[in-house]
Amino acid sequence: MHIEELFASHAATALKLRQSSAAERRLKLTKLLDVTLARKDAILDAMSRDLSKHPTETNLTEVMPVVAEAKHAIAHLKRWMKPQRIRATMTSLGTKSRVLYQPKGRCLLISPWNYPFSLALGPLVSAVAAGNTAILKPSEFTPHTNSVIKDIVGAVFPVDEVAVVEGAADTATALLSLPFDHIFFTGSPAVGKVVMAAAARNLASVTLELGGKSPVIVDATANLQHAADHIIWGKMVNAGQTCIAPDYVYVHRDVADRFVDLCRRAITKSYGENEAAIRNSTDFPRMIHRRHAERLARLIDDAVQSGGKVAFGGTSDVEARYVAPTLLRDVPASAQIRSEEIFGPVLPILTFDSLEPVIAEINAAPKPLALYVWTKNERTIRALETNTSSGSMCVNLCLQQFTQHNLPFGGVNTSGIGNAHGIFGFKAFSHERAMMSAGPLSALEMLFPPYDARKRRLSEMLIKYMT
Repeated sequence: MHIEELFASHAATALKLRQSSAAERRLKLTKLLDVTLARKDAILDAMSRDLSKHPTETNLTEVMPVVAEAKHAIAHLKRWMKPQRIRATMTSLGTKSRVLYQPKGRCLLISPWNYPFSLALGPLVSAVAAGNTAILKPSEFTPHTNSVIKDIVGAVFPVDEVAVVEGAADTATALLSLPFDHIFFTGSPAVGKVVMAAAARNLASVTLELGGKSPVIVDATANLQHAADHIIWGKMVNAGQTCIAPDYVYVHRDVADRFVDLCRRAITKSYGENEAAIRNSTDFPRMIHRRHAERLARLIDDAVQSGGKVAFGGTSDVEARYVAPTLLRDVPASAQIRSEEIFGPVLPILTFDSLEPVIAEINAAPKPLALYVWTKNERTIRALETNTSSGSMCVNLCLQQFTQHNLPFGGVNTSGIGNAHGIFGFKAFSHERAMMSAGPLSALEMLFPPYDARKRRLSEMLIKYMT
């Protein structure tokens, strides 16, 4: 079916879904969950072929988030859909107010290649929970995973309710030209601007899950072993191709050497004692394509040529899409890796003496999707909490905010617009409609013209005492 025909077929379905009940939506989500679990082996195989991911990593980072999102929505959807009663104010005495959650309608979901399963079906769960139709456009770089997604979606939904459309940039452009009611995009800030501009032409609402350079601060009070283990895990999972991965680390000068040594040990413990072992490890994924591996190799070379030092790794095999887990030290601000989002297994480690210049540098850069700090000092936490801005802030942990479905997941400015997950995802795909109805008595009529001194006094009293 042609894209325009497919989009047109969703119109009648979207109108019908406005009246769908919690039970009907939960039934669809339950079927989606069941079919996903039934296809789990196919998902694991597809992810291995697309990204060389180990089945355990795929379970943890692809399958589990979708299962958790679906189960959470099934458990809470009835409460989410319930109209919210709103207390009357002084100026609305005698009326009744509610907020109704209505589906936005026809939705477009554009998902990325780095987590091609969870970042496609996770937003779909929210869209279905809110009662919408959806056209899902996955990345062309993950064809095997896309095939499984198409199979799952086709087994659960009729094509005039949820459909998968594959293709490259021209397909995305064609989809973005259509007047969708809501667009949910996950990808880079650069493409996010294109999506937002396209949405503006049709005045469509957007949720943009973007990225950015997420900083890490490790102060002198931190549990260095814990910090190194978690930061290396967060950086190397999916070979660093994670939007909320630690991008670079500020570590206090007094503990910097010890921290770097612990990071080296964390890498070798996870992936192998030497270069050959790491390269042959089935636990360490590959870059999505040759071009991305080339870009990372150039960033490493530029960092070294600019005066930085390789503290671990630094090698690559572009043809094999392999970039070694790499630690860099003393990388100057002029190096490209200091300004570009890395999106790979390369970790620049910078030193600091005082927190204030670190905060100033973070604030001078675009607002990141996440900020991480390892410390035992409450003053450090409060200083970062108060004086920086990021989509999320995590203390002594890494990446786990993505799995907390009772928290909003999203960025700020260049790292994203809007939120996802749980009730926040449900609201992203819902129109919060204000409903107000008159009661048996209307206080407003006391203020209708013609105006006199008594009505003037009443208006003055309202201004003085309104709450």
